[in-house]
Amino acid sequence: MGIRGLMSFVEDHSNEFFTDLKLRDTKIVIDGYALFHRLCFNSNLELRYGGDYDSFADVAQKFFESLFACNICPYVVLDGGCDISDKKLKTLKDRAREKIHMAHSLSVGGGGYVCPLLIREVFIQVLIKLQVCFVQCFSEADRDIMTLANHWNCPVLSSDSDFCIFDLKTGFCPLNSFQWRNVNTIKGTQDCYIPAKCFSLDALCHHFSNMNKALLPLFAVLCGNDHINLPSIETFLSKVHLPLGAASSKGRRHHRVLGLLNWLSHFADPTEALDNVLKYLPKKDRENVKEILCCSMEEYQQSQVKLQDFFQHGTYACPAALNLDLPEWVLVALAKGQLSPFISDALVLRRTILHTQVENMQQPNAHRVSLPIRQIIYGLLLNASPHLENMSWKALPSQPLAFSEVERINKNIKTSIVNAVALPKDHADLSKLTELSLAKRQILLLDTLKVKQTVLEPIPSSLKLPISVSCYWLQHTESKAKLHHLQALLLGMLMGPLHAIITSPDKEELREVGARMLYEEFQRVKEQTRPGTRLDLDTAHIFCQWQCCLQMGMYLNQLLSTPLPEPDLTRLYSGSLVHGLCQQLLTSTSVESLLSTCPEAKQLYEHLFNAIRSYAPAELFLPKGKSNSKKRRQKKRGTSWSKNRVGTTSDTRCCYEGSNRFGLLMAENLEEQIEVSELE
Repeated sequence: MGIRGLMSFVEDHSNEFFTDLKLRDTKIVIDGYALFHRLCFNSNLELRYGGDYDSFADVAQKFFESLFACNICPYVVLDGGCDISDKKLKTLKDRAREKIHMAHSLSVGGGGYVCPLLIREVFIQVLIKLQVCFVQCFSEADRDIMTLANHWNCPVLSSDSDFCIFDLKTGFCPLNSFQWRNVNTIKGTQDCYIPAKCFSLDALCHHFSNMNKALLPLFAVLCGNDHINLPSIETFLSKVHLPLGAASSKGRRHHRVLGLLNWLSHFADPTEALDNVLKYLPKKDRENVKEILCCSMEEYQQSQVKLQDFFQHGTYACPAALNLDLPEWVLVALAKGQLSPFISDALVLRRTILHTQVENMQQPNAHRVSLPIRQIIYGLLLNASPHLENMSWKALPSQPLAFSEVERINKNIKTSIVNAVALPKDHADLSKLTELSLAKRQILLLDTLKVKQTVLEPIPSSLKLPISVSCYWLQHTESKAKLHHLQALLLGMLMGPLHAIITSPDKEELREVGARMLYEEFQRVKEQTRPGTRLDLDTAHIFCQWQCCLQMGMYLNQLLSTPLPEPDLTRLYSGSLVHGLCQQLLTSTSVESLLSTCPEAKQLYEHLFNAIRSYAPAELFLPKGKSNSKKRRQKKRGTSWSKNRVGTTSDTRCCYEGSNRFGLLMAENLEEQIEVSELE
């Protein structure tokens, strides 16, 4: 949620409404959505290239290490899917439009804030790695956060202005004044603390004539939040005289905040105040408006969900979810963050929102390439619960397979209807999906991605899913990938294995030296890409398409209870690195020369390349002049490889022969695979 203008208003009066804290030795309940956005947008991270996930993961890890140093025990609470009433749909669509305009601005060299597509998944992986306790709520998390913080008598960390309305026992610490990068030590001790500010609800009420804090939920809905946008409220505001009082304020929005608080302070309780609001409305509208306002005010009351039971006993009970009679394994997986809110939205609302990236706005949105994967996901969710049969989407009985998707069309949004794929009977019951054998679940995943299991045998388990997704990506005509795009992508995938070699406790010196040299070279490429580099829009769009395929490939893999291991996203894709490698491969270097210092990386690259090669279109490997021969004939038919792509002659030969030369060496490091005979 969020109340228009409130946060900037209270920050303008920080001396009156905030107290200084030296935070240590406490639990703290963290708004996960607010935190990963704050870390993403306020850490000088590159946002144009689709996500430097390694850099983000490092920042997130340092944040939690600061908490640990001060003996602060974090509990992260993440938003889930959209509310079953879908009352925020208009707000979500407005935000989707804003994101498109910001993404476009970033794509042409302007400013803007757009989270990379997989940032939430990366954040969750960091939480798991650091063993930070977290939960994913069934829908919006604000009330659950407030209820948990009050149960534990600990503060809330967020940037959401709704926490200025909730009656929190220990207060609300805004993220923008939470100085986690500035850990201090108490004089004469070794005890550390984080300087922070804590919002005081009592101070706010005292400032406005000791107003009853029970009036604040009515203030929130009158001022305007994400859940309510009634024309009747504007009618009320246009007729009532809002006293501004003596306090100064900036802008029209602050006038509304100040005026409403002053006006409401004259009433003893919400009932009296609400009656006075309704007096300004036509009689025919009053009952309906009263019902809507009262319902919206309920959003600021205690939640029935007891998150402490989840953190202490692993049990998550949400009445809204239980009423839908969804399979138990689905509810558990959602609470543990093992299924995405995308799945929840598709399951409950039959409507999903496809988030825009920094892509080429003149081309069809990058999610188009992953549509066949989503259709399989939707097919698995068709028969989840009889309680969903009466939902609003059943108003179209002639379209029993229909799901709607909110997607980008040019620089606007459009809701498109997509039909799920009808699956065989043994896949059609969501409650029994986990009972399918591993072999059957893996077959469905690989068939969807159009990959044979035998191709993956030489691939390390952690890269099987990304390589499968890459095979799918190259097979689709929407992807206009060229050889240097594929090479750069695969080189980027080496960062994880290189990091593992460098940080391994039992590393061999010679092996480590080569790995470190290559790792540092990749870091140099990444750093050189950032300052003022012009974005290649076509390349950006191609890698956005790959990320869309990876996202949906991961969601399908999760829904099937991970028949392939989930990849470590934190070092799988770094946009700055991959874009920089594209430029180098086109102009000044070759794969072979880059990998010459590290035989292990060269060996792994060859296995990755060979696995994908058989799925790539033939023109990917043709000289540049010949790849367009159907469209136009070249006068000079003998164009050499070296002229079109510096240094790729030996790369290509090396990649074609690599499997035979290095296969035996690689095999001893691979995990056991499911045999083909078991799958047949």
